[in-house]
Amino acid sequence: MGVFIILKQVMSYYISVIIPAYNVEHFIEKAIRSVLIQPEVKEVVVVNDGSTDKTLQVLETLQSSNSKIKIYHHLNKVNRGRSASRNLGIIHARENYIAFLDADDFYLEKRFENDQIIFENNTTVDGVYNAVGFHYYREATETEKGIQKLNSLSQIVQPQDLFEALISSKYGYLHLNGITVKKSVFDTIGYFNESLVVAEDSDIIFKMALKCSLKACIIKTPLALRGVHEDNIFNNETLYKKYNIKLYESLISWSLKNHISKKNIDLIFNWLWVVRFRSNYLLLNDILYWGVLFLKFPKLLFSYLSIKYFPVIRLRKKLFSFLYK
Repeated sequence: MGVFIILKQVMSYYISVIIPAYNVEHFIEKAIRSVLIQPEVKEVVVVNDGSTDKTLQVLETLQSSNSKIKIYHHLNKVNRGRSASRNLGIIHARENYIAFLDADDFYLEKRFENDQIIFENNTTVDGVYNAVGFHYYREATETEKGIQKLNSLSQIVQPQDLFEALISSKYGYLHLNGITVKKSVFDTIGYFNESLVVAEDSDIIFKMALKCSLKACIIKTPLALRGVHEDNIFNNETLYKKYNIKLYESLISWSLKNHISKKNIDLIFNWLWVVRFRSNYLLLNDILYWGVLFLKFPKLLFSYLSIKYFPVIRLRKKLFSFLYK
């Protein structure tokens, strides 16, 4: 009987890998084949996000020889972006575990092998994260060689401390390609934020860290690689500058609805402040921004946070330096 229970646990560890695909005819086959070699993967859920190149033809050719590949489209086959595409994938996913892969990235061998061990030995764990490296489809610059090594944490962080570590980048970053979660996680935190054009992956990872128990797995060596090429959206600094602010704003709203502690909401405000401060807005602009922001959140308007982050208070030593001599 005991052997049967153990076998049942092992057999139940099946994964749906979700891949949003938009105009990736040159990369998608490599991505899908890297998923198919993983024995734990039961299905590859590809959402063709209104591609106008040969992405769909490549997908259909691959699907014809492997029934694990499932292809979905948005209504009328329109382009709706990565968040909406991942959300559609989650809705259609049939397995109890979910992993993600960008269409221009790929997994390495044994991507999920160690995740399974953690899930089976820790029933309260909601998700597992691993290191993700880089693969260059073009010549890497000297700067890239120096800074782009691993998307990972430099040390193990306890689940209750993970959010603070991630939002501050104290020990590094996580990438969605290295995360495996129970499908039930999305019942807890909701789906991807479709209003975010970029930074939607950071948003969902922050939410996982705030509401779920995530444990480190392989963090020193990569189990997936990010494809670096000329069309990477993560090189668009202007776009990220705009949407990083929107990320923190929406995360505050979500946190209030999900009863996140004031301590963690304070952390979000702090990094929102840092991002805006680096942009060197005029004081009047900052006063107006923070005033309007707190009016959106009545629960916080009369809290210590509205005083702490009021620009005149926050910048008092700079504005009134003569008082602090």
